[in-house]
Amino acid sequence: MRERTLAIVKPDGVGKGLIGEVLRRYEQQGLRIIGLKMVCLSKVAAEGFYQVHRERPFFQSLTTFMASGPAVVLVLEGEDAINRHRALMGATDPKQADPGTLRREFADDIEHNIVHGSDSAESAAFEIPYFFNALELYPAGGS
Repeated sequence: MRERTLAIVKPDGVGKGLIGEVLRRYEQQGLRIIGLKMVCLSKVAAEGFYQVHRERPFFQSLTTFMASGPAVVLVLEGEDAINRHRALMGATDPKQADPGTLRREFADDIEHNIVHGSDSAESAAFEIPYFFNALELYPAGGS
C-alpha cells in the first residue's frame, strides 16, 4: 500500500553533516521525498510533537535535545513507506540496530540517534501536518 511517513534528521544528524547522506539513502531505497524543510524547534514545539511520550522518563531530555539545534523534517512517500523507513533507520538503540542501518552507522546512543520516523499510519497522520500543510507537499494536496 502506498503511504506517507514523517522523517526527521535530528539535531545530531544535522550537526554531523549527515543530511545529504540520509536523504541519499531514502531515495536509494525508492522512498520519494515529497516535502522537505529545516526547522529549529522551540522546547514547547518539541513537547507538542512528542506529547505521546509526556509521561515517559526520557520526555524532558528528548524535548531538550530536539530543541538544541536545527533539524530537517521531510515527508516520504512510497509502497509500505512506514515499515521501509523504520527498517532503514534501525532500532532506537544503535547498539541493537542491524548493520547498515542509519542508527547503527551514525548514532551515538539511544537518545542521540540521528533520525525519527513515524511508527504507524496513525502517528504519521498526526506528525505530517504538525510540520507541513497540504500546499507544502508535492504534488500539492495530491496523493
